[in-house]
Amino acid sequence: MSDQSLSPSGSGRRGGPDSAAARSKLAVSTGATLLFVGFELMAGLRANSLALVGDAFHNLTDAFVLVLALVALVLSRRPPSGRKSFGYQRAGILAAFVNGALLLAFTVVYFVEALSRARAPEPVDSDTMLVVAAIAIVFNGLIASWLHRGAHGDVNIRSAVLHQVADALGSLGVLVAAIGIRITGSSAFDPLVSIAIGVLISWTSWSILRETVNLLLEGTPQGIDPDEITRALAAQDGVFGVHHLHIWALGPSNPALSCHLTLGDVPLRSTSELLDRVNAMLAASYGIVHTTIQLEHAPCGKEQHSEHDASAGC
Repeated sequence: MSDQSLSPSGSGRRGGPDSAAARSKLAVSTGATLLFVGFELMAGLRANSLALVGDAFHNLTDAFVLVLALVALVLSRRPPSGRKSFGYQRAGILAAFVNGALLLAFTVVYFVEALSRARAPEPVDSDTMLVVAAIAIVFNGLIASWLHRGAHGDVNIRSAVLHQVADALGSLGVLVAAIGIRITGSSAFDPLVSIAIGVLISWTSWSILRETVNLLLEGTPQGIDPDEITRALAAQDGVFGVHHLHIWALGPSNPALSCHLTLGDVPLRSTSELLDRVNAMLAASYGIVHTTIQLEHAPCGKEQHSEHDASAGC
């Protein structure tokens, strides 16, 4: 049996963000976002714009997202213990799940208010909307770009980036609404754009929830095909069959694998070399560095009964 694990310090994690740099980015982004939320909320209330107020609250959820991402990043670096042998790597996935759930709950309230405004539009200050929306687009775009450079596939940080991108698009909608109001004089553009922003928020939250629920339920991470890996394992010299294949994620960017390999005519002294070759292939081709592989020598012609069986004749 081979058990290629990670060290407590997390060495060997594939593409994980640098801890100190990521913490610094998240902390600065959180502070800047909170300051901007206050500015946008006051401007939205002054302009009587539901679209601006909604965008401000969406930015507020972004700040909460960033706080959770920061806490999750700190927890994920804590070393494993006897009772938590995998450490706290799932903290990032759990934080991203909470982020998505909060966004979805906010969307329901937001839709109700937007529909109410659509039935009875109220006058809004389009000039204030125009200026603040333009500033918001630049702000969210800069934060998203800055965070994206350190995401490296981490679903928790990526969820924070998606929040910022969604906000930038939402602010673009506010900008369009302000232009529409200035041209036509109709305040109906404000609630209509608010509904569009609500749809955008729903899409963002659903994409986060779908991925995190899959990971929390030990599902195969996105971008990894179990059937492809089965074929790659079965193609290794000396491997007769593959079964009991399981692929899951310990953390946002740390996939793991366990399986049984049935060997053909492979001398016992050569099994170590075979395991090294298999682990090198999994790490290089799929980024899987945490593996537990059990080797079996089965009689010729023995059938494999498994969903992921890839047996060949002797």
